Amino acid sequence: MNTATCPAGRLPRAPGTGVISSWDLSVGVDGPGPRFVVFTCGCPLRCQYCHNPETWRMRDGRRTTTDEIMDEIGKYRRFLAVSGGGVTVSGGEPLLQPRFTAELLARCHDGGLHTALDTSGLLGVRATDAMLADTDLVLLDIKSFDPATCRRVTGGPVEPTLRFARRLAELGRPTWIRFVLVPGLTDAPANVDGLARFVAGLGNVERVDVLPFHRMATAKYERLGLPYPLADVAPPDQALLDRVHAQFRAHGVTSL
Repeated sequence: MNTATCPAGRLPRAPGTGVISSWDLSVGVDGPGPRFVVFTCGCPLRCQYCHNPETWRMRDGRRTTTDEIMDEIGKYRRFLAVSGGGVTVSGGEPLLQPRFTAELLARCHDGGLHTALDTSGLLGVRATDAMLADTDLVLLDIKSFDPATCRRVTGGPVEPTLRFARRLAELGRPTWIRFVLVPGLTDAPANVDGLARFVAGLGNVERVDVLPFHRMATAKYERLGLPYPLADVAPPDQALLDRVHAQFRAHGVTSL
């Protein structure tokens, strides 16, 4: 069984349990370097462009322990460490399972691996300061800056996410903002400008990832018997991408 060494002042932990959809290896999109990504189950939002609908419901996942996950991570630990990668807890929404997520981040952090938390921030109040201290990078998905657009995109409010972003700034936690660009949905100039202005005022954001909408999840929806809300929406063209990046640059924000 894989157990992380506990640093001075931190008590050993009994393994916790959680519900996950899967885990995978990725490069470049879930944090710096190659990442071991754990996809937790359960999400309070229903984003129209969600590409992981299989993670929405807890009952569709499988129960596991942090020991089991650490055993899997252990198979790749040396590769992750020498390549400048690490572990990302994603979802679904990891903060729907805060204890499991906190323990997993802590054990990876204690073991010297770079840690990242991928979250919408809607449940940011569930992330304790201790959890965030074990998180080297927060990948914060701001679905839309305009409240009405956010409600239309996700079914939920944006203000909890913005409060969480401000808290991360106060704590000085390194953050990457992720913004999915959907033509006709999130691309309004005022929406992008508002987000760029907000991000520019935080001080802890290292970059903004502008993620072009795509329809690669269509087959997942068909397999699950779900209608895909954006089946008729085309990905953004280069002109739109250039305009959005220019808006972020105008506020001194690095966007990729």
